[in-house]
Amino acid sequence: MPRIIRAYVKYVEAVNYRVGRFAMYLIFVLMAILLWSSISKTFFNPAQWTLEMAQFVMVAYYLLGGPYSMQLNSHVRMDLVYGSWSVKTKAYVDAFTIMGLIFYLAILLHGGIGSTAYSLGQPYNVGPYEYFGQLGKAFFTGGFDALAEATGRLERSPTAWRPYKSPIKLIAIFGIFLMLLQAIAVFFKDIATIRGVKL
Repeated sequence: MPRIIRAYVKYVEAVNYRVGRFAMYLIFVLMAILLWSSISKTFFNPAQWTLEMAQFVMVAYYLLGGPYSMQLNSHVRMDLVYGSWSVKTKAYVDAFTIMGLIFYLAILLHGGIGSTAYSLGQPYNVGPYEYFGQLGKAFFTGGFDALAEATGRLERSPTAWRPYKSPIKLIAIFGIFLMLLQAIAVFFKDIATIRGVKL
């Protein structure tokens, strides 16, 4: 395999390993939030933020840990017949089916970028990519004040707590982007297996 592909797989898997190891500990944050929710409902006034914050932490846990799970090949799969195939046959099937996942993740990332731009106050007449360019330009030329002015009206949840949605959407597109990079790395590893090369 070419050196650039080896370097790509090495660096993508190094990043996803670190992010995935961090994401593993989000389950304890989720448990603490749900424990506080139970305590506050039993002994005090119920906290308004616990349910939605638990959902946000679960989204981060799932999306940031997904690439690490794919890297370890520990995701759930139906192997009624898959388990009895040879390593090379599995690599052929995986290299074919991962193309569907890459296509799905690319569409999901595109939609996520548009949704995140909307949550940051994207005007109707500006596309999400142009809008993020404007935000970057505003931040680097005028700092946080210019960024706040450029964002306009930020999207908020319609619940009683009313948190901003942009932070979790930014985490979601970051997780989807890492999953897309990991899916491409898995594709390269499958091609290497088919060719009989260690990657």
